[in-house]
This record gives sequence, structure tokens and C-alpha cells, in this order.
Amino acid sequence: MKTKKRLSLTITLIVLVAMLTAFIPVHSVTPQVGNLTIRITQVDDSKFPQVTVYVSVVNAKGEPVAVNPGDLVVREGGKVVPASNIQGAGQVGPLTTLLVMDISGSMEKLGKIESAKAVAKEYVSQMREGDKAGIILFNTQVRTLQMIKGDRAQLAQAIDTISPGGDTAMYDALISAVTQLNNVSGRKAILVYTDGLDNRSKSSVDGVISSIGRSGMTISTVGFGDASQGAASQEALDESVLKKLASETGGLYGYAENREQLSALYASFGALMRSEYVLTYTSPYGLRNGLNRSLSVALESYPGAAMQQGASATYNPGGLIPEVPVAGSWPMFFGLLVFIGALAVGPQIIPIVRERLHKPRPNIKMKEVKKVAIKIKD
Repeated sequence: MKTKKRLSLTITLIVLVAMLTAFIPVHSVTPQVGNLTIRITQVDDSKFPQVTVYVSVVNAKGEPVAVNPGDLVVREGGKVVPASNIQGAGQVGPLTTLLVMDISGSMEKLGKIESAKAVAKEYVSQMREGDKAGIILFNTQVRTLQMIKGDRAQLAQAIDTISPGGDTAMYDALISAVTQLNNVSGRKAILVYTDGLDNRSKSSVDGVISSIGRSGMTISTVGFGDASQGAASQEALDESVLKKLASETGGLYGYAENREQLSALYASFGALMRSEYVLTYTSPYGLRNGLNRSLSVALESYPGAAMQQGASATYNPGGLIPEVPVAGSWPMFFGLLVFIGALAVGPQIIPIVRERLHKPRPNIKMKEVKKVAIKIKD
């Protein structure tokens, strides 16, 4: 019985690990090369083994820098892989953004809600042809004010109707935003603005990050509050959470004290996303085996750049049941499943068989004597 339980536990753990690693968000490292910083902002493996990587190159001031796209080298698992398609700065294609806006009661103070509305309209006004945006509001409840669309006038009109009140449910709002964007292709991002702590959500920060799908996306966060105040204060700001959301999804974090700073942050975020480079390649490890894949992008020909230095990220192609490269291996795979099943049920079957083998059989001669005795009596 102990053997059975141990084996069943092992199989369960293997399945759980495979399920948990099926959707791994981008975790990127952004080292500096000379006076430039390379960032991997989004990894899209929804068409695996084809992988699309979005890359940002900025200077020490955080401004986008034009480089030769051919100097960007992609590696997966340490192996150089040729990019089948490279798009330079400004060729990232349509950008889809969800503006997630805090409209809790604290936003009524210091003109914060008016600043947020004005900056959101500024962001919408600079959308290019083909770009789209949507608006999600959160206080005690989460509400989609405007579904994703490219009509700048309608988006601006919707923003004008916003009014504040209630508590803060940011995580639930982000879950809603991620759900809407998961089915959108191409470069996509969430820009979230808040002035306080989340005190109403059923979801968590880790739940938001793990909900991001195979095509990836970034979450850039902006804080407008006081990080020095305690959690009991309505004016408190949890910068650690906002920074975690940004860093673990390839986004950026910024803090704004007034409308001018908020406007500059949103303009900067938009400019960076529109000036990214897009690299598409075919993974040299084409099987969906449920294992994490490491990739890196290096700017190797830039003056002063160290060879093989660059931004790194992790993705997972998924695959609960490992794929096999040769069709003839399937009999072996199913045979292994039958063997594991036999090991699992064996401890139950063996005692039953043993009991039946050792069960005393009736004496045949005694049966015959009883039959004769009945006949004589009759």
C-alpha cells in the first residue's frame, strides 16, 4: 500500500509540474552594453516552434536608440539561431494598449483624476494608424469603459465620462485586462495608473503574472501616491508590487508627482514600444516538452559591446504530454504508460490473486456422499 501511494504521489507531482510550467511569463534580465540598455519586452511563442521576440534598445536617459537590426543576435539555450524576419525600429506594427485606470475615492484629491483623464486622452491622441486601445476602470468594482478599438474620438469621449469613488481592486482589473489581451496578436501592453494599495481584489499580483498567455504582453505601471505611508492610509502606495508587475512582464515602472510627470511617463512608454525591434526565429528545439527555454538577444557589433552579452528571458512552449520526434516511438511511450499503470494497480491485484489461490477447495468426495445419502433418504 505504501508503494502504491508513493508511486501515485510521484505521478501526480510530475503532472502538476508540467501543468504549472505550461505558461511561464517573460522574466527578463536587462544588462547594459556600453552606454546602452537592451531589454526583451515580449516573447510570443503562440506559433511555436516559431518564436517572436520584441526588443528595446535605450540610452542612459531611457530614450530609444537606433541600431543596425542585423547586429542583434538571438540565442536559445546558448545556441545562435538565425532570425528569419527582422523588423527595425518603428516597424513593430500595430500596438494594442489597455489603459487600466484607478478611479477610487482618493483620486478626487489634488486633481489626480483630472490629470489621469487628460494624460489618457493625450496617449490616445498619439495613436498611429492601426493602433488600438481600450479602457478599464477600477475602484471597488472593475468595469470595462471602452472595448478595444482604433477610434480615437470615441476613446476620448469615453474618458470624459470618468468620475471617482470607492476602494481599490487593481489586481482584479489587471486580470480582466490580461484576459482581453490574451486573444490579441502582435505587440500589446497594459498601462496601469494607481494612487493607492489594492484592498479589494480577489486576485493577487502573482495571479496576474501567471494569467498572461502564450503570446505574452507587458504591464507598465505608474504610481501616484505616498510610499512612506502605512497600508492603513488611503494615500499609501505599494511601489514594490508595481515594480514587480513591471519587471516580471518586461514593462516599466515610473512615479509621477504631478500631471507633467505623468504625461512624460505615458509619452515615454508609448515611444519606447513604437521604436522596438522585432526578431522572429525558429526554435532549434522544436518539441513541446514542457521545459523552460532560455533565450538571449545581444548587440554584438556595437562599439564597446562585449561578445555574447545581452538581455535574457525565459519562456515555456508548453506540452503536458511530451512530444516525440519519431512516430515509431509511440508504441514505446504507450508501453511505458501501461507499465506505470500496472505498477500503480499491482499492489491491489496481487493480494486478491493470492487469496484466491490459497482459498481451500471443497472436498469432492464429501459432495458425492451427500448426494447418495439424499437419494437413499428419498
